Amino acid sequence: MSEMFKIGGSTLTSRFFVGTGKYGDDSIISDVISRSGAQVVTVAVRRVDLDAKRGNILNYIPEGTHLLPNTSGARTALEAVRIARLARAAGMGNWIKIEVINDQKYLLPDNEETIRATSILAEEGFVVFPYMNPDLIAAKKMRDAGAAAVMPLGASIGSNRGLQTKEMIRIIIEEIDVPIIVDAGIGRPSEAAEAMEMGAAAVLVNTAIATAGDSVSMAEAFAYAIKAGRQAFVSGMGAVMKTGEASSPLTNFLG
Repeated sequence: MSEMFKIGGSTLTSRFFVGTGKYGDDSIISDVISRSGAQVVTVAVRRVDLDAKRGNILNYIPEGTHLLPNTSGARTALEAVRIARLARAAGMGNWIKIEVINDQKYLLPDNEETIRATSILAEEGFVVFPYMNPDLIAAKKMRDAGAAAVMPLGASIGSNRGLQTKEMIRIIIEEIDVPIIVDAGIGRPSEAAEAMEMGAAAVLVNTAIATAGDSVSMAEAFAYAIKAGRQAFVSGMGAVMKTGEASSPLTNFLG
């Protein structure tokens, strides 16, 4: 099944976004991207050193990949805006994932500051992907502020706890007319498939791949799961019944 995905002025064939943090050896990132088929890769702007002869994380991202720099480390809207401008000035493009986090225990995003940053950056021509704590009203405000997509968390960043916010994500998918990309907390390929079965436009995975025993193989497993979940959603899954219903008629078989 091949299905185009249009977002931010680009057309993608993969609905799998991957992150680049937490790898013991960054050189494996290129193999992860290649095996997963991912076309969008997010990287923290604060980790990019364009002057470094060695160790520049951008060296491990294959040419032609859509770079999605993120504002990790920002605690306010204005800090996020400053980081986004630095990323664009450094030649990292005009896509930006807004992360505004000042909660140091659960690392939950500040929706209010995120909305503010989204509005400023969208006005400046950025293609904005706000990472947010699932909330329908906040999601609508981000959309209205010019977000190209909305990225609700499944669970706390790096927790691998899965879709703890499933019901809120379901509501956002049903009510918001921009792509919904589930980000953070997904720990297993089956959870990524579940997000896609719900109607998510895409899934972003980092920790579950980076901390796996075989990161490259795990990336491939996630790719299969995301494709399967999307195909199931598009195919139209059967109704859920409260009682049993026979697949074949049971009456009058023996007269």
